[in-house]
Order: sequence, then structure tokens, then C-alpha cells
Amino acid sequence: MTRPHHPRPDRAGDAGTVLVARPDSAGDVLLAGPAVRAVAAGARRLVLLAGPLGRAAAELLPGVDEVLEWEAPWIAADPPPVTGRRVAELVGAVRAAAPDQAVIFTSFHQSPLPLALLLRMAGVRRIAAISEDYPGSLLDVRHVVDETAHVPEPERMLDLARAAGFAPPPGDDGRLAVRGPLPEVCHLTGPPGYVVLHPGAAAPARAWPPGHWAAAAAALDAAGHRVVVTGGPGERALTAQVAGGHATDLGGRTGLAELAAVLAGAAAVVVANTGPAHLAAAVATPVVSLFAPVVPAARWAPYRVPLVLLGDQHAPCRDTRARHCPVPGHPCLTSVTPRHVVQAVHRLTGAKEKISCESP
Repeated sequence: MTRPHHPRPDRAGDAGTVLVARPDSAGDVLLAGPAVRAVAAGARRLVLLAGPLGRAAAELLPGVDEVLEWEAPWIAADPPPVTGRRVAELVGAVRAAAPDQAVIFTSFHQSPLPLALLLRMAGVRRIAAISEDYPGSLLDVRHVVDETAHVPEPERMLDLARAAGFAPPPGDDGRLAVRGPLPEVCHLTGPPGYVVLHPGAAAPARAWPPGHWAAAAAALDAAGHRVVVTGGPGERALTAQVAGGHATDLGGRTGLAELAAVLAGAAAVVVANTGPAHLAAAVATPVVSLFAPVVPAARWAPYRVPLVLLGDQHAPCRDTRARHCPVPGHPCLTSVTPRHVVQAVHRLTGAKEKISCESP
């Protein structure tokens, strides 16, 4: 459940050991990065509590010394049962980590209170979170924000960190980031400068049709781009279909750190609203975002990178948070054509400084 990660014995923050919680997916954890760095700057040791889908991202974040993994039944799409044994596992792991305080990061539609209760049971003395609901004695710092204002998620979390007493360190630009050095991947991709297509998405409502992806790969190839297609182990059939004879298929061949390196070498990344979109932002690669408006782009679009946002942001599915498209034909994204994607890539491919395989 826990593994030490890059201990920092030389860090001497006044806050002692701080547990930061973001038990969501990889993209959510990456978006917490600026806030995590702010907390780390004021802590002697930072422990990050992540879920199974976010653990690999947690291990890439600068400032994280140790990662605890626990799947929160109130967050997971396929939630595990709530049992005394599972609760005891978390309480025991937190007690062993012995945090002096905790900061619980959530999305605007989530409550921090279930986790705050369990952290109290583990003996955490000071807990901070954003909460619209009355927390009673569960929170020491109850930060209230205007949730009708669509603030980017990294800024919302950084605002909580400040309310909890943690300011960003001097010189921190507030962008997403991952720790380096990243693995060498030129043997997989060839020289940098290619275009990455990442066709998978965790929620079907956020996915562009596979046929559109395949047509985009062919069109980009015809326009003179080298194309690399990425995806997880469960997406090999999809990446093979998209790559066809027009692209390098890396489906199932990269872990998250290797994927970060592949994205770092790209001139642009084409991706839906899913974790690799935020991983691309964390390595400063321009993004063509195929963004279904089931959640607000103002909150969830790739953060502070050159960006072209595609998709009808005023479609009937807007703000439904649906995992499966509630509108027949999925018009918010099927209205985007491969030609639109090629045009967007052409707008972005001059926006990133060129690197080489020999660059550090």
C-alpha cells in the first residue's frame, strides 16, 4: 500500500510531515502538481495519498516523498465495497506515515468529508479542504469558494494550499510539471518532432470515434508528419486500428514515465479530455484537445500550454458529467473532422522549441 519515494531529508519545512490527498485518476493528480509543490515547500516530508489510477502520476510529481495507495469507494467509477477491513487498512497506513496535518484536494463536485473522517480516525490533528457542506469537527481549515466560477482545477487547488498556509516556493511558475530525468524513448519514436495521437479516453462520452482517429492519422501522414499513436495495455486494438499503415503504434508499450517522455518529444499531441492531455501539458507540449463539454473546459482543458480546443462546447451534453453520451450520435465530437485536426496541428507545430535525442 505504501512505498518510500525520493526521500528529502534535507528539507526542513516548518509544517513537519504533511499528507496531501488526491485519490482520483492520473490527470487529476497531475493537475494537483502546483499545489503539491507549494505544500512540499513548507513541509519536511510530503506523503501523497492516491488511488490506483493516480499512483503512477503521484510518483512523477516533484515534491512527493512517499506515496500511499487506497481506492476511495466514493470516487472510483467501479467502487469497491466499504468494509471495516478496508477502512482499517487506510487508517493503519496513515498512522504509520504519521502526518502532522493533511490537505484534501477534490474536484468541485466531490466532498472531502468522508476522507476527512477517516483521517481523523487515523489521528491527523489538522485537516484542510474545500467544503460547501458544514464539516463540524472534521475540518480545521474549511475553505469555501464560489463554485459557479469555472476556475482551472490547478488554480482551485493552489488556492486551497494557500488557505492551509502553504505558498508556492520562490520562482515556481505554477505550471504542471513532472520530475526528471525522463526515460530515453528515441528507440520507440525516432527523433523528436513527431505528432502524437492518443485515441483512448476513460469515459466513452469523451472519446472521438476510432474511424475519425484513423482518418486523422492518414491525413497527418499525407501532410508530411511522422505520427506516433499511444495507448495503454487495454487499448492495443484501438491503437492498431488508428495507426494502420500510417503511424508508429506504441499501444501498450509505455508506462506513464515513458509516455511522458514520448509526449515531451512531440511537436504536438492530439488527445481527448483524459490523463495524457495533462501529461502533455506537464512536459510543455502543445495540445489539440478534442474536448467533450460534459465538464467545463475552463476547469479541465490542458493548463497553460499552447492549445487548440475542438468540439462543440455548447452541445446539449454540456455540464452533465456523463460518462456515456446522452445525445444520439455524440454530435459534440463527431462534428469535428480529421481535417479540423490537421489544421489545428499545423497551427501548433511551430509552438514548441525543437529538441533532439541527444538533449539532456
